[in-house]
Amino acid sequence: MKNIIVVTGGAGFVGSNLINYYLKKTRLNIVSLDNYSTGKKQNLIKNKRVKYINSNTKNISKSLNRYKKKINAIFHFGEFSRIYQSFLQMNKCIQSNTIGTNAVFDFCLKNKIKVIYSATSASLGNKGEDKNLSPYAFTKAKNIEFLENLKKWFNFKYDVIFFYNVYGPRQISNGKMATVIGIFEEYYIKKKPLPVVKPGSQSRRFTHIEDTIQICYQAWKNGGCKYYSITNKKSYSILDVAKLFGSKIRFFPARKGERFASALTNMSLSNKVHKNFGKIQLSDYIKKFKKNLIKTSSF
Repeated sequence: MKNIIVVTGGAGFVGSNLINYYLKKTRLNIVSLDNYSTGKKQNLIKNKRVKYINSNTKNISKSLNRYKKKINAIFHFGEFSRIYQSFLQMNKCIQSNTIGTNAVFDFCLKNKIKVIYSATSASLGNKGEDKNLSPYAFTKAKNIEFLENLKKWFNFKYDVIFFYNVYGPRQISNGKMATVIGIFEEYYIKKKPLPVVKPGSQSRRFTHIEDTIQICYQAWKNGGCKYYSITNKKSYSILDVAKLFGSKIRFFPARKGERFASALTNMSLSNKVHKNFGKIQLSDYIKKFKKNLIKTSSF
């Protein structure tokens, strides 16, 4: 009986939220594969149905050998996932997103396991040409091309989900791998000016983690071999987001690889992309965050 869901990056932001969702929605057992490069021990969920393995994706065949006949599907979220940092740590990005991901695909192919792959909106802008803006976007785009070929060559089973600037509980709020919303929250709490990279007009479609996880679950439940995107209908500039917090703002120089728009999925793919829009609005989330902070500080 194939009663195990594997989540690479299960101690990370998206992965830990997905595990929590599966524990509530299913009776399946879950195995997390994470090397804790960005994942956190505090994200681990104490539940007898969850097994945490500390390992790299490039070693997935050895790490999951004992489970391979029982695996229902693998959610592959354990990749290097920052644009600017991929210039500073290009080898680490390639080790994770190319070598590690190739190992995951190979393990799934050999054991006839479906993979559900997290793609990025960073590779979609400018009619797909934004994939060349950074090592991160390039590796992610190439992995989708590889999946398409695996399907042609071996009838490989997979789903792809395009993420759009995910935010919410368990997001990374400090360090080099922090998210925009996580950084703004951290600076707001410390009463520091919010850092905005110039020009500030870069637009993003911020999507709450709850909306994102629901589509991940739906993709797995639907089966087939499909492409999904989960985004928000409303687009914000980074400067507008900073203004929603009502704090002072400090501008920083423009960075390499910066994209100026968060394009809705429009690429040349073998299947059409099933577009989904989140219900949770960023403006409401920030209002609630500020309100809860006031309540907490009043005690």
